[in-house]
Amino acid sequence: MKAVVQDRYGPPETLALADVDPPAPAADEVLVRVEAAALNAYDWHVMRGDPRLARLALGRSGPRARIRGRDFAGVVDAVGAHVTQLRPGDAVFGDLGEANGAFAEYVCIPEHLAAPKPTNLTPQQAAALPLAGITALMGLSDVGQVEPGHRVLINGASGGVGTLAVQLAKALGASVTGVCSTRNVDLVRSLGADHVVDYTRSDFTRGSRRHDVVLDLVGNRSLTALRRALTPTGTLVLSGGGVYRGGSLVGPVWLITRGRLLAPFVRHRIAILTTAPSRTHLDTLRNHAEAGRLTPVIDRSYPLHEVPQALRYLEVEHARAKVVITV
Repeated sequence: MKAVVQDRYGPPETLALADVDPPAPAADEVLVRVEAAALNAYDWHVMRGDPRLARLALGRSGPRARIRGRDFAGVVDAVGAHVTQLRPGDAVFGDLGEANGAFAEYVCIPEHLAAPKPTNLTPQQAAALPLAGITALMGLSDVGQVEPGHRVLINGASGGVGTLAVQLAKALGASVTGVCSTRNVDLVRSLGADHVVDYTRSDFTRGSRRHDVVLDLVGNRSLTALRRALTPTGTLVLSGGGVYRGGSLVGPVWLITRGRLLAPFVRHRIAILTTAPSRTHLDTLRNHAEAGRLTPVIDRSYPLHEVPQALRYLEVEHARAKVVITV
């Protein structure tokens, strides 16, 4: 089968389309013929081995997982002996997690991490949901504990996670403020944001509006500044992302580390967002999508052999919403 592989850290040119052996499903796995995949900030972080501290977990000289990509949507081609809920021909979507492998014609995934695809979404839209959607959902619901009537601010509202977070926060009954650049103001407003802050013109940390939850998806503000945007008992949720700026030793980990150290000593709740593939969260995302409350926004689509160009665009160009791959 065709797959996008990588043997050493580096720029998008280190990725290559190659012939590899197709995977075979284990007893608890399903084999999926991939129709679409999606890019995330995670993908360029792994591709670059950036921040360099992350290489302790990813691999010293190159990523241990040779095939890139996490998010996919496709059709079940075969199932393992112990699979009970999925059958060949089922349309599914999911997140392969740290195993990677979505930029390929076929993937294997444990049955409990694949979910039926939302019936009203295309494969490209469905592929755009898993990692970004789970990140947004966990940041708002599980960690941020957003309730109806809460005021929520999303820093990075026009990105892959942010565009989904705006819609999910509205679905949770919150009043939403989205922070983005000038060119994305109309997009964020169209997703349901009650207020939109153009960060090129205004500093949301200096404004008069205070929020019950601030979901920071950018990591470009200090903890002191972010806390200024909170109510006295508000919650700051820290996540990663960003764009490539030449490499770093610790990247957003430094802000997150400072958040962990400061949390016990301040009145605000500072929470660190960590995510993992989850069938429960995939089912929740599907329900929101099928109810019309959640629609992924696609910025650009590339064919499988142009994954390097897609990653180049994602890592340096401040992509709007999601970038997807058609297989």
